[in-house]
Amino acid sequence: MLDDRAKLLLKTLVERYIAEGQPVGSRTLSRASGLDLSPATIRNVMSDLEALGLIASPHTSAGRVPTARGYRLFVDTMLTAQREEFAGAPSLAPDQPQKVIANAAHLLSSLSQFVGVVMTPRRASVFRQIEFLRLSDRRLLVIIVSPDGDVQNRVIFPESDYSQSQLVEASNYINANFAGLSIEQVRDRLQSEMEQLRGEIAALMQAAVKVSSEVLSEAQEEVVIAGERNLLSVSDFSSDMGHLRRAFELFEQKAQLMRLLDVSSQAEGVRIFIGGESQVVPFDDLSIVSANYEVDGQVVGTLGVIGPTRMPYDRMIQIVDITSKLVTNALSHRK
Repeated sequence: MLDDRAKLLLKTLVERYIAEGQPVGSRTLSRASGLDLSPATIRNVMSDLEALGLIASPHTSAGRVPTARGYRLFVDTMLTAQREEFAGAPSLAPDQPQKVIANAAHLLSSLSQFVGVVMTPRRASVFRQIEFLRLSDRRLLVIIVSPDGDVQNRVIFPESDYSQSQLVEASNYINANFAGLSIEQVRDRLQSEMEQLRGEIAALMQAAVKVSSEVLSEAQEEVVIAGERNLLSVSDFSSDMGHLRRAFELFEQKAQLMRLLDVSSQAEGVRIFIGGESQVVPFDDLSIVSANYEVDGQVVGTLGVIGPTRMPYDRMIQIVDITSKLVTNALSHRK
C-alpha cells in the first residue's frame, strides 16, 4: 500500500508526463506536488515507486515515466474526471444505423484527436417482414426486413413455380405467424407444423428460413474506424515508426480489434485498457477507452477511443461516455 505522500507524487508524475511527454525529475516533482520535501526524500520515494513497478527510468534521462501498472493505479484510484463543455455541442441525429455508427466514429475522433472506433450493432436473428417477388419462372427474389429496418435481398431458385398471388399469400401467412421470432424458433415451429401447412407455404417457409440463416451468418460484426491519421501528429508514434506501424497493423486486422472491443462489452460503464498490462491490448504504447451503447435498453455494441498510453484519460472518459449516450439515443429514437 502506498502512503498519501507516495500517491500524490505518483499522481503528479503521471499528470506531468501526460501533459508534457517528458520524463519527470525529482526537482520538477518537488515544485509541482506542493510538498515541502527535500530532493533526497523525493528520490527515495521515486525509488520505492520504481521498485513497485509503477514508474520506470529511461536510459536517456534522470527522470521517470509511468509504467502500465502506474497508469492503471492512476486511472483506478486517482483520476477525477471534470465535467467539460465540448465546443459545438456534439449531437447525433437519429438515422439509419450505418450512418449513426459512421458519424459516431468521426465524432470520437474529432473530439479526442485520436482514433475513434465503433463496433456495428449486433444483428438479432429475427426478421420483421419477409416478402417474395416473382422474377421469372422458378426464380424468386426474397426480401428480408430486420427489426431495425435493414433490408437484405436474395435470389432463390425453387423447384416449383409460383404465381405472384401464391407468393403474396405465403408472405402474409409468414409475417402474421412468424414475424418477431428468431430463426431458430421459426425452424422449430416448422418441424412441428409442417404437416398442417399447405405445400407451397411450407416450401416457401423452408426457403425463407434458409435464406434468412445465410443472411445472418454473412452479417458478421464489423468495426468502423475513423481518424487513424491523427496518430501521425502524436509524438509518441511519429518519433518511432515501429510504434506507428504496429498501431496501423491493428487497425487493418479488424478481427483482432473486434475481439478487443468484445472484451470491453462484458462490463458496464467506461472501461480503460492500458497497453502492456495484459494480453487484452497487444501493444505497450496503445490504450483504449471504451463503453457500450444500447438500443431500447439492450446492449448491442461497443465504441471507444484508441490512442497513446500517454493520453488525457479524464477527457477521454467524458468523450466516450457522452458519445455512447448519443449513439444510444440516436438508435433508440430513430423513426
